[in-house]
Order: sequence, then C-alpha cells, then structure tokens
Amino acid sequence: MWFRNLQLYRLTQPFELSPEELHERLEARRSRPCGPLEPATLGWAPPLGREGTLLTHAVGRCIMVCARREERLLPASVVREEVGERVEQLETASGRKLGRREKSELKDNVVLELLPQAFVRSAHLHAYIDAANGWLIVDSPTPKRAEELIDLLRETLGSLPLQPLEVERSPAGVMTQWLHSGRLPGDLLPGDECELRDPTEEGSVVRCRHLDLGGEEIRVHLDAGRQVVRLALEWQDHIAFVLCDDLSLKRLKFLDLIQEQAAEVEAEDAATRFDVDFALMSGELGRLLPRLFGLFGGVAEKGAGTADPSPESRQ
Repeated sequence: MWFRNLQLYRLTQPFELSPEELHERLEARRSRPCGPLEPATLGWAPPLGREGTLLTHAVGRCIMVCARREERLLPASVVREEVGERVEQLETASGRKLGRREKSELKDNVVLELLPQAFVRSAHLHAYIDAANGWLIVDSPTPKRAEELIDLLRETLGSLPLQPLEVERSPAGVMTQWLHSGRLPGDLLPGDECELRDPTEEGSVVRCRHLDLGGEEIRVHLDAGRQVVRLALEWQDHIAFVLCDDLSLKRLKFLDLIQEQAAEVEAEDAATRFDVDFALMSGELGRLLPRLFGLFGGVAEKGAGTADPSPESRQ
C-alpha cells in the first residue's frame, strides 16, 4: 500500500463528499472483466483488494481510491504476422494485389478473431484525496498514467476541479542553488544521485549516480550552466525520494523509523493493517509536502508564473 511515486494535484474547490457518498458514486463504474471482444476495461476496485468490498477507504479526511485496468494482450507483431499470411493467401488465390482498404478490413477481422484468445492482464492504480489540504495524490510514475485515473474520476463524478500543483519559484533553480552553494535546508540531506540538464541545449542531460553531489565533478557541470532537474533527498530520517523539477516524487521510500512505527502496531486483519499504514503514510506526506512547497515559495495560484529562487528558499 505504501506509495512509491507521487503525482500531485491541487483541488481548486473543497472536496465535500464523505467516504460513503464517494463509494456510492464510484459504484456506477465498478471494475469488471473484459468481454471477449473488448481490448480493455477500466473501473473502480476496492483499495483493500480481495480483502475489501468498499470502493473507498478513509483515514481521517484522507480517502483512498483504486482504479483497476484490465486489458487483453494482443501483440502487434502477432497481428501483423497473421495478416501477412492471409494477404499472401488471398493474393495468390485471386491473382491480384489487395488494396489498402481490403487489407485494413482484413486486419480488423483478424483482431476480432484473436481478441477472445488473448491473455488478460490487470493493473491497479491507487490515489487518495486529502480533503483537509486540498490535494489529490496519485501513486504513478508518470502524469499520463495519473491522468487515466483522473479522467475516470471526472467521468464518474461529473466534474473534478483540480490542476497540477505549481509553486512560485522554479524547483530546478532552487535545487541548482542548493548544490552550487553546498547549502541545503537543515531538514534535508542530499542523496548520491541527480540529473542535470542544459536549459539552452535540448537533449543535453547528465545523469549522476553513486557520486558525492558536493564534489568537483558536479560543480563543473553546474558552472557550465546545467540545472538540477532531479535530486535524491532524505527528509528527517523519515522518507527518501527523488524530487523532480515538475514536483513529482520518484522512488519514494519510507525509512526504518516509519516502518518500525508501523510494525509496533499489532493488526488483527488486513483492514486494520491498511488503516495503520495509510495513517502513517498520509500523516508523513501531510508534513513533508507543505515543507517542500514552502522551499519553493509556496503553492502558486492558477496562472501565476515562477520567479527566481530567493535566499529565503534555501533556509
């Protein structure tokens, strides 16, 4: 259940549905298996998995939801091979070349024939609404996957006023100053990896791993004008993560101190274990995220631009 990657969004209006009300709304799009001729289906599943029946799971004012996608695996190479064989057979039998439209229709027929025989794969995508802070947090490595859940949530609820989270100061500019000056905020420790990008030269990227980020090798790149667009950090011995310049967090890891707190609570069943872990996770993120936003000047209102980092952002 512990989230590994965060895509962050800001609710532009208060979220006022209770967990029970949200469950009732999600029921209209409960997940279901693919039909024989369906390439994929997308719907809501219990966050607790097989141990649960409810489509929401709440701790305090945080409500977890889970989107389940089921799709039939029909590799394009398999379709191409089958279509190629049939085209060859038909052209040999008729003594003429098939036209583009005929080949397209043949391909459609092949797909319809093969779909029911295709293997089925399912994937789950979790997110939670933090009604107190006005956030939607999606456990996704990419915005594209997160948008799939958001689109489903909008279709289910009718509307969902939110926008990607933005801050007042450039995260890349602030992180670059941190490394260039060798001064990070006191509650953050640098990890051993970063990604540097030249803002004036497309494709000029330097990825550094297992290096001293305060060393001369990194400084040479910074002096050449490259900016930090990804930076490994550790916060208060609680959470390690890679912070990206789009404010997404990658490879999130809750460290021993938090895992020990979770282990101290004896859970009689899966629901109780989920409650404990969810409460710890949402509580820690509820403290970490505002701290990060503050380092970048705070959350920007829609349409606000980004400014250069100030000395205060480095404190």
